[in-house]
Amino acid sequence: MKILVTGTAGFIGFHLAKKLLERGDKVVGLDNINDYYDVNLKYARLQELGIQKENIQDNILTPSSNPKHQFIKADLADEKVMNKLFEEEKFDAVCNLAAQAGVRYSIENPRAYINSNVVGFTNILEACRNYGVSNLCYASSSSVYGLNKAQPFKTSDMTNHPVSLYAATKKSNELMAHTYSHLYNISTTGLRFFTVYGPWGRPDMAPMLFSDAITSNKPINVFNHGKMSRDFTYIDDIVDGVIKVIDNPATVNEDWNAHEPSPDSSSAPYKIHNIGNNAPVSLMDFISEIENSLGMIAQKNFMEMQDGDVESTYADTSNLIKDFDYKPDTSLSQGVANFIDWYKTFYKK
Repeated sequence: MKILVTGTAGFIGFHLAKKLLERGDKVVGLDNINDYYDVNLKYARLQELGIQKENIQDNILTPSSNPKHQFIKADLADEKVMNKLFEEEKFDAVCNLAAQAGVRYSIENPRAYINSNVVGFTNILEACRNYGVSNLCYASSSSVYGLNKAQPFKTSDMTNHPVSLYAATKKSNELMAHTYSHLYNISTTGLRFFTVYGPWGRPDMAPMLFSDAITSNKPINVFNHGKMSRDFTYIDDIVDGVIKVIDNPATVNEDWNAHEPSPDSSSAPYKIHNIGNNAPVSLMDFISEIENSLGMIAQKNFMEMQDGDVESTYADTSNLIKDFDYKPDTSLSQGVANFIDWYKTFYKK
């Protein structure tokens, strides 16, 4: 299968591309390599995939050391480049993981999220329509649950009260995808990712922030005075779920009832899945695991809740289990230990 994976210089996209290549798929990776966080980490991920920094040119396919892999540095918002890429490469499937990331940054720089997450996603949908790609999966986010208080979060829940523009753009992606599924019979599956961690993770996320601070003998910021929990999910478990979705495009829900509609499926080939560990962990327990793996105790700066944040996330993954027998099997202690091993080896400043 020939697959376009957008965001391959990013955390999840890198791991997905690596796994697809290992099983023999042809992969074209795409990323604009923006400077939201350290681009050196992004280039290091690409190098792991066989792409050398010095060979990368804007909007031109770069060959990899793996003959089944190519990479293009491009922006999803560039309609002409996207159309040319789809026309020439004739993809069997697309997994769109590229996006402007970060909940809190969306408060500071909202237009970046509209350009990447809305305009860019529109270009993906249009290119799928115009160039015959009928299998699309894409990154949504657990942040779409917003003000929902009932947990675990279920894909059948309504998600009309986001608390950040980032979340609102992800919700818009789900609505846009449904429209294209309905109008053009494109199979679309949205994946609401819950807190993903592991080797090669993002430096703006808690594992890296905490590890950097602890090893530098600086205090870590612990928001909401530590009274938070997250459905931490190890990267390998996430990638296994994504690949199951790529291999099994969404289909029509024959039992769907327009009078009592479920928001996670449709009479169109459309599906929404939570993808998480189905087991929330308290923030303080997560910090303890990092302390144990580092052999150091964190200085903790307890703070109030931040704007745009939520107290807890908890994924109901029953649909993913039912459809694909999805079973994350990486323990928190093992996952954190794997992250710290990588951190010590590859991310020393």
